[in-house]
Amino acid sequence: MAQHSSSLPPSPASLSALSPLLQDQAGRQWQRLLALAPDYGDLPAMEQQTLLTLFGLSDFVADSLIKQPELLAQTLASGDLALSERWPAYQGDLAALLAEVHDEEALKRVLRQFRRSRMLVIAWRELLGQAQVEESFIHLTRLADALICGARDWLYARQCAELGTPMDGNGDPQPLLILGMGKLGGGELNFSSDIDLIFTFPDNGYTVGGRRELANQQFFIKLGQRLINALHQPTQDGQVFRVDMRLRPFGEAGPLAISFAAMEDYYQHHGRNWERYAMVKARVLGPQCEHAQALTELLRPFVFRRYIDFGVIDGLRQMKAMIAAEVRRKGLEGNIKLGAGGIREVEFIAQALQLIRGGREPALRVRHLPEALAAIAQSGALDEERCARLLQAYRFLRRVENILQEIGDQQTQTLPTEERDRQRLIAATGFADWDAFMTHLDEEMAIVHQEFVAVVGEEKEAPAHLEQLWLDLWRTELDAAELEKLLTTQGVSDPAPLCAALLRFKEEYKRRQVGPQGRIALDWLMPELLRLVVASREPARLFERVCTLLTRIFTRSAYLQLLAENPAALRQLVRLCDESNLVSEQLARYPILLDELLDPQHLYHPTPLDQYKPQLRQFLLRIPEEDVEQQMEALRQFKQVQLLRIVAADIAGALPLMKVSDHLTWLAEAITEEVVNQAWAQMSERYGVPPEVALSGQRGFAVVAYGKLGGIELGYGSDLDLVFLHGGDPNGYTDGRKPIDSRQFYLRLAQRILHLFSTRTPSGILYEIDMRLRPSGDAGLLVSSLAAYEQYQQHEAWTWEHQALVRARPIYGDEGVIADFARIRRAVLAKERDLPTLAREVREMRHKMRDHLLKAGEGEFDLKQSPGGMVDIEFIAQYLVLAHACGEPEALTRWSDNVRIFDECVMAGVLTLEQAEGLKHAYLEIRNQGHRLNLSEISRKVGDDQLLTERGHVLAVWQQLLGE
Repeated sequence: MAQHSSSLPPSPASLSALSPLLQDQAGRQWQRLLALAPDYGDLPAMEQQTLLTLFGLSDFVADSLIKQPELLAQTLASGDLALSERWPAYQGDLAALLAEVHDEEALKRVLRQFRRSRMLVIAWRELLGQAQVEESFIHLTRLADALICGARDWLYARQCAELGTPMDGNGDPQPLLILGMGKLGGGELNFSSDIDLIFTFPDNGYTVGGRRELANQQFFIKLGQRLINALHQPTQDGQVFRVDMRLRPFGEAGPLAISFAAMEDYYQHHGRNWERYAMVKARVLGPQCEHAQALTELLRPFVFRRYIDFGVIDGLRQMKAMIAAEVRRKGLEGNIKLGAGGIREVEFIAQALQLIRGGREPALRVRHLPEALAAIAQSGALDEERCARLLQAYRFLRRVENILQEIGDQQTQTLPTEERDRQRLIAATGFADWDAFMTHLDEEMAIVHQEFVAVVGEEKEAPAHLEQLWLDLWRTELDAAELEKLLTTQGVSDPAPLCAALLRFKEEYKRRQVGPQGRIALDWLMPELLRLVVASREPARLFERVCTLLTRIFTRSAYLQLLAENPAALRQLVRLCDESNLVSEQLARYPILLDELLDPQHLYHPTPLDQYKPQLRQFLLRIPEEDVEQQMEALRQFKQVQLLRIVAADIAGALPLMKVSDHLTWLAEAITEEVVNQAWAQMSERYGVPPEVALSGQRGFAVVAYGKLGGIELGYGSDLDLVFLHGGDPNGYTDGRKPIDSRQFYLRLAQRILHLFSTRTPSGILYEIDMRLRPSGDAGLLVSSLAAYEQYQQHEAWTWEHQALVRARPIYGDEGVIADFARIRRAVLAKERDLPTLAREVREMRHKMRDHLLKAGEGEFDLKQSPGGMVDIEFIAQYLVLAHACGEPEALTRWSDNVRIFDECVMAGVLTLEQAEGLKHAYLEIRNQGHRLNLSEISRKVGDDQLLTERGHVLAVWQQLLGE
């Protein structure tokens, strides 16, 4: 390696231009390379300086060469570093390598190493300023085309040899066509991009030449799966691309590959506006055969309408609003792609004008954005100067995006906060310092956003209805006396508390670091808020609730702008906070929920009960299964959004109490199922599965809900009382790389479930989990075998544990385990008991609870623990089941909720209709009052003169059944 054929072009960047921090970084990386390949120390000084510059700018370049030291010699010898047009050789060079590949593991290795070698050259030239961004666009796109199509063609030939060749009705072979979407389709792929693909084939038919006939669609679905695996699966050589197939017809629910006819039918009957926008850039990858031309012609009427289509503007505006909501939700204010004035807004401008006029003006039907802007200028839709300014801003933003990704080969469009990466960015873009870079970036993004507003959006007008009074209350420096006087004129009978709260908030506002956009938003928001607050029943209390939220989002200007620009959202916020402190606290803790206020139609209409599970699954599809942290965060976000909708419908009177509990219960069950599924996937990937699971396909596991979840009376803030059961063979071992015995597997599964429930993420925890009702309580195992559970319940459990079992029901599990649990529960509850002994034990347990938990003061009634309260009603139901289920085992063990237990007791003749109706009435009234107090986060105590009739009836029935 002592001799190197050097062809390094001169670099406009130099090592001396790097900061000391980056020079130090470069030096350490260079020494790592020399330790592996000492001969590189013989390179000429200028070439070493260039390499050190690159090592300071990019971990990707340094890591690539350290991982594969010979790559540097190959790159220097190739001459590619001096060539601006290398892409025509990509396909042929890769094809030569693939001709020597004989298995799919080798295919993956060749694809990844080929990508790395070519990406190294692309990053090298762009980081050193030797390549314009358009050069990077074409090389990145053509490299992706070569890799995707090369892998497809190799796999197609292999699969035809294995399964036969797919044919149409005329006996012609059928190819797999791949639509590249987004930047891949538009020829503008960025450095570390996902690729969005759609798989299609011309005609249905069957394979010929295989051992058995296979439908074409099955053949191409299998081929698509193998192709995704070849490109997407991480190996020791990395990935080729992250593959996203969600843009295909019907998204994740649709087949992986469909025929042309099915595709045409979908877009004619089901295609949505956003799919039209996506199709503007769609391109058939690889050589343009007659099938590719036919597919392009088939899609054109869906994308470009024959008439001038101004309706596209509203759709793009809605998409931009959704993106803005995503920016707020994920805290992406520094994102140069999605933020105001970012890359996406340039794309929207071009797409809007293309879609409006493209049906009549074929020149506008181009995919590449620079070409689109040129065609738009030529058409007169925007003048040349405006298009040129947009193109200049777009080139700059895309160059910044590429450099951000070339630092570490990571998909990011967010400006760095780390000093080292900031220094890399300004060095690669040629700015003197971070402030100079940000000034230029702000100027370019301001140009883009101005044009976006002109073409797609509308400037926000100042609220016309705000009288000067409300403006003065916020913007003018008034003392307490002046504020109180103004508030009095608006009908506030006791202005002092509101005045004090307003002054405190103003002081907090002055003290906090609120940016210029946030200050502008607050100047429009606060007068309107004051006007709404003054019209409420308790202005000071309401103002403080809302301001608790506002102080949490002072530094999040996007949320302040949301409320300032959407008066309807502000009104919803005020309404909800006025009715419930629980809502105000929830919004303050999780401001991402503010986006829900934009759409009252969804806000006040909670998800149908049977849709919680499918909607949760759909919500999680956007996150890779292996990204455990994001999956956990998404679960919590889903819960918080659904909880807000339930509370809003509750406050609006759209849901009665029992329906609120139903929704909270079904939501908890859906989340529990998903948590178990995620835990199972993680455990089985690590350890494999127990032998009986491998044989039967059943997991042999169940989750049993006790308490409020078991009794279908979950409330806001309720924890979940859970018990885990398994039916595994205690002598079996899992079949994975790290085998463990079945008991250990289920124990670790239980631990993982609890971890997923209880880990705190930015959106909090999922639920507090209480496992104390498992056999032997805190001293018992986290998960019990069915045999151990049955043994404990039959021979060791106390009467109070059998009382708890009355409210138990399975909420997740295999049919076999659930059936065994139901059998055990019925047998235990239906045991014949000595009634005087049972009554005494129930009374004693009730006294112990009351002595320990009753905190009501004089003149107060604790809705839960006081005599005649909720717990007395629950104990009556439990006593009736334990006392009489032996005579009516089917009826009296069927339900776990109090109301239906009382109904069954009437049918069984162990409770009179009058007793049952009185108990049910008392139960609902006490629950209603407790529920309202819970919404306001007030303790569950009322005056001792409340609910006298209901309490009297409960105590009378207690005396009749259990005595004292």
